[in-house]
Parts: sequence; structure tokens; C-alpha cells
Amino acid sequence: MNYGTDLYSRHWEYEFGLPWENRALWEKMSPFSRVKEITTPTLVLGGDVDSNVPIVNSELMYQSLKRLGVPTMLVVYPGEYHDFVRPSFIKDLYERYLFWYAHYVKGEGPASPPEAKGAD
Repeated sequence: MNYGTDLYSRHWEYEFGLPWENRALWEKMSPFSRVKEITTPTLVLGGDVDSNVPIVNSELMYQSLKRLGVPTMLVVYPGEYHDFVRPSFIKDLYERYLFWYAHYVKGEGPASPPEAKGAD
């Protein structure tokens, strides 16, 4: 349940009602209600100060998938919000996409790029 932690609380209330008044629907809509059905390798990327999609949700999903044995990787970019602005982080994000898809879709190479050295 994500109530009160993101920018969309009013939208969620309008659509689902309050979580303590309509708990079943809130739980049904939560990705965690069906986490045991996820088998797709999952790359989770986020900024540690994102108020749009708080990183705690990414951490919960990552831990759940790891525990279930689903190939998953979590990358948290420090000081970034929902839209990344630091060029080295944007580059890293795109490289990770390319390596992840090459590995899990094409069956080529490692799932992540070699660790970057240095900063901007």
C-alpha cells in the first residue's frame, strides 16, 4: 500500500476510497498482492529522493523478488528525483537498460555493465 507516500494520494482516494474503508481494493491493486506470480527478470531503478515514486516501494519489490528467486537488480541513484538530471546517472541508466535487455531478451553478455569508474 502506498497511501500518503507519493504525490497521488488524492487521486488514489478518489478512485479507491480511503484505505481503511476499502482495504480489499487497496490490497488487490498493490503489486505485492501478486508478487508470487512475477517471473520476469526485473530491473528496478530509482532516485533516493523521489517523492513521486518513493524508493521504499522499489526496495520492497526488489527484496520480494530476490526472496522469490526472480532475477532482479536494484539501482538507487543518490540525490535524484523522479526525473534524473545528473548526466553520469542518465548515461548509467541507459547502459543498464541496454545490458539488461541484451542479456535477458537476446541472451547476450552480462546483465549489467562493468562498474563505472569516476564521477561527472
